[in-house]
Amino acid sequence: MPFQKAPLLSLQFWLILLCSSMIYADKQKDFRPNIIIFYVDDLGWQDTPLNNLDDPCPYEMPNLMRLAESGMNLTQAYSPAPSCSPSRAGIFTGQHPAKIGLTHVELGARKLGRPSERVVAPYLETHLNLDLFNLADAMKENGYYSGHVGKWHVGLSAEAYRFDFVDQTRGIHRGLKDRTKDFAQANDKSYPLSKKKYPPFSEKKPQGISYPYDQLTESALDFMKESKDKPFFLNLCHWMVHWPVVTRNGELLEYYCDKMGQDFPPKKGDMTLPGQNNPYFAAMVTSVDWSLGRVMSFLQETDDPRNKGKKLIETTYIFFSSDNGGAEKKAKEIISDNAPLKYGKTNPEEGGIRVPMVTAGPSIAAGSQFDGLVNQLDYFPTILKLTHSKISQKNFDELSGLDISQVLSSESSTILDAKGNERKNLFWHYPHGSKMKSAIRQGDFKLYKNYMSESYELYQLYKNGNRQDIEEQNDLVNEAEYASVLKELSTELDRLLEDNNTEPIHLNPAYTHREKAFALIAKSHFDSTSRKATLTLKSSGPAADKAFIIYLNDPKKVIKRHSHEAKSTLIGMRRPAKLTKSSYELSAQVPKGIDAYCFLFIDENNFQHYSQSYSAK
Repeated sequence: MPFQKAPLLSLQFWLILLCSSMIYADKQKDFRPNIIIFYVDDLGWQDTPLNNLDDPCPYEMPNLMRLAESGMNLTQAYSPAPSCSPSRAGIFTGQHPAKIGLTHVELGARKLGRPSERVVAPYLETHLNLDLFNLADAMKENGYYSGHVGKWHVGLSAEAYRFDFVDQTRGIHRGLKDRTKDFAQANDKSYPLSKKKYPPFSEKKPQGISYPYDQLTESALDFMKESKDKPFFLNLCHWMVHWPVVTRNGELLEYYCDKMGQDFPPKKGDMTLPGQNNPYFAAMVTSVDWSLGRVMSFLQETDDPRNKGKKLIETTYIFFSSDNGGAEKKAKEIISDNAPLKYGKTNPEEGGIRVPMVTAGPSIAAGSQFDGLVNQLDYFPTILKLTHSKISQKNFDELSGLDISQVLSSESSTILDAKGNERKNLFWHYPHGSKMKSAIRQGDFKLYKNYMSESYELYQLYKNGNRQDIEEQNDLVNEAEYASVLKELSTELDRLLEDNNTEPIHLNPAYTHREKAFALIAKSHFDSTSRKATLTLKSSGPAADKAFIIYLNDPKKVIKRHSHEAKSTLIGMRRPAKLTKSSYELSAQVPKGIDAYCFLFIDENNFQHYSQSYSAK
């Protein structure tokens, strides 16, 4: 008899197990974790103790290290761009900056080339396209309460991009008349010092130090309190550790002056000691860490109203990173040092785009590390996966990054695309400044395409995964041994640029050594009745190949920088212009309410032109 009952017991066991698994799977599917992106401004890869390559970092970040101990340190993480605005736009839309035409911070600037420059930077519209689907949209569609606190810097304001809660305060990061002595006091009206003491601890201050009130941090905490019964998505973006290099925390500055063997208070003037010896900058780094600690403590101490018996720290993912590599110098002031990485922000070299990155949350193994290639563009699809959120297939197909959730949970050691292919490379496009480059990182190699000099650079950062030349000092581009690598990477880079509809690089009509003729403007006309603007080119030169109209404010009208009037959603935006008369005539309608305009056009010989500004009255 016992032998006859065994199969029945076995069947019952497996049925119970199956039902339990299904219930668990349903619960996991219903689990809606909170999301925090904790974004720092200009914090370099070497500005934290996370990786400590070569000389140890002197800046103390105990809360970041605690976050890393509870989650994953991603050691080869990159920002979407080497400067602020494109990285922020990239994370927010999930699309590569080159793809959305926002590749630098100079939004709305009509940059004219110098006589020594062969090519010119593209025109960047004054704000991120309002029609682009973004993380706030995705989270709201899936029942999340969304908030932005701190720096925005992609044009207009965060309210325009459909967040539920917005506070773009600078917090404690504001300029000081005298940074050597204008510190916050206990009874300060705007920045009172905390009664509670925090790290660092020292012989002078064994109980710790006070920190000035920071509206940015407090707004983040208020937002989380307000979310109540909804899961939340918080985009927390510090203005630090960007210039100006100042601190209101006198005790913290004194601590770093002592640690670095410098006088307190410091003498007035620039800090010029080489390396990582600027106590003001060190104080800013630790202040950001203090803010992170406040957020983490709130999560640890606060019950999750949606998940009984759990604290928010158990149901929240934190994505910590920086918008670009570190800033090393401002005029004569030495801010920090990215060594051994090459250069800093506004450069696509390693020092400008490699960033610290830590992610922690419910499914992430404590104390884990990933050494593969990761980009902040991966945040969007990863957040969708972690939150079980759904968006339209059309919007999902536009995303440039990859879901890295299985790497974060240590279920996989490789990042795969939707077709199951392992990530092959990352690329950057930065057609700005004196160098103007695109770059691709593939495996151990990194290639640069220089538009000014029409040349390439090739470096082997690693060899079989081990450090080889992350300093990018040994250019292999002329080495026969690496000719196949050069060909493969340059071909792949061109493909990626084309696949992302990257705007081509255009020639500078002011270039002294130009070899072709460029278009010349003959006349302009504006019909105030029909509001049609027309620009005619001289028939003796090349015709236009493509053209746009850019809407402008009246140049005679003085508008305050942050006034509502200056935030019109049309000002600084470009729209296609019509080409007629064998492409020698450009025309476009000017909407009512627009006081001025100019034309932007590319001629048949690929020269980029701006007309002068014209009145539309």
